[in-house]
Amino acid sequence: MEVESETQELHIQVNGEKFSAEDRSHSYSWRLRVSLYVTLLLAGETIATLLGRLYYDKGGKSTWLETLVQLVGFPLMLPCYYYIKPKSSKTKTGTNKTNFLTLSLVYIGLGLLAAGHSVLYSFGLLYLPVSTFSLISASQLAFNAVFSYFLNSQKFTPYILNSLVLLTISSTLLVIQHEPESSSSNSLSKSNYVIGYICAIGSSAGYSLVLSLTDYAFEKVLKKYTFKAILDMVTYQSLVATCVVVVGLFGSGGWKMLRTEMEEFQLGKISYILVNIGSTISWQAFSIGSVGLVLEVSSLFSNVISTLCLPVVPVLAVVFFRDEMSGIKLVAMFLAIWGFVSYAYQHYVDEQKPKEEQELPQPEDEEEEAQEDKSHVQVSTNIQEPKLL
Repeated sequence: MEVESETQELHIQVNGEKFSAEDRSHSYSWRLRVSLYVTLLLAGETIATLLGRLYYDKGGKSTWLETLVQLVGFPLMLPCYYYIKPKSSKTKTGTNKTNFLTLSLVYIGLGLLAAGHSVLYSFGLLYLPVSTFSLISASQLAFNAVFSYFLNSQKFTPYILNSLVLLTISSTLLVIQHEPESSSSNSLSKSNYVIGYICAIGSSAGYSLVLSLTDYAFEKVLKKYTFKAILDMVTYQSLVATCVVVVGLFGSGGWKMLRTEMEEFQLGKISYILVNIGSTISWQAFSIGSVGLVLEVSSLFSNVISTLCLPVVPVLAVVFFRDEMSGIKLVAMFLAIWGFVSYAYQHYVDEQKPKEEQELPQPEDEEEEAQEDKSHVQVSTNIQEPKLL
């Protein structure tokens, strides 16, 4: 009996080690994917924002073109479909077949919203210094918290509320700057600054809404958690948004000025083309990283990582574009970083809770252990009885 029990315990331990190794392997794979998406998001957003500012500073004037480069790069992802192995997708409620009409409505709706916030982004970047624009964009975390509360069951905690207050104050401080930077006419600059501020806030709200709705679509409609689902979301959403922007570009007659704009670009024609190509590739990397993080973690986490560019872009803007780093901007940056840290810490706390709950003994497990102990006692008693006789 003792030999059998020792063998059984050894067998349980071996199985436990095997399960633990598989679990660690899965964890490493997940972390590798998340790290890749984080890198794509941060690098894509930083480079694309700086190239967009460079486009405007060196003679570019077409907001429609600046909007188009944010969306038109989706064909670069098409070759990735050939490397996807056909397999059953992982779902939370078993096999799910979403009809064509539902998918079309999801992609069209998200595509229209993406086109809208991209247009606002282009106008905001046109009228604001890149450092100011980047700081205002931190407000997307506050918008994301509100949208996630209604769409993704996100709870408000003291850390999240603290973050919302700090980010709101940070964005508000930028409105009371005594004089906008780059301007030739005081009245014109003030009106442009207000327009740029409103567009930047609208862009942040639109981007946060797209992320929350994307998260909701994966959870409630698509119910797919694969790389192909990411490609489909980025491709079809960008296709719809690109069609909308192309209609706006040709409908407004802005396409007629592109040739003249390229010839008058201060860095030359080749640089004009390279800047726009670089922006297109960077925005596509950003899209893949953003949607990937929504799928792997949540829209909240994707937005938090996006805000990591906050301290990077203003510093690079001071170096490359001679943006003024005023005292108000420094205070706004400090508050925004504080808000980001508060938000990130809440995410860390949420991650630790399941681990702690798993370590606590479950009532059912305790009952099973008690029953096993009782059966063990009964067996031992039965064995000892013949000896007493």
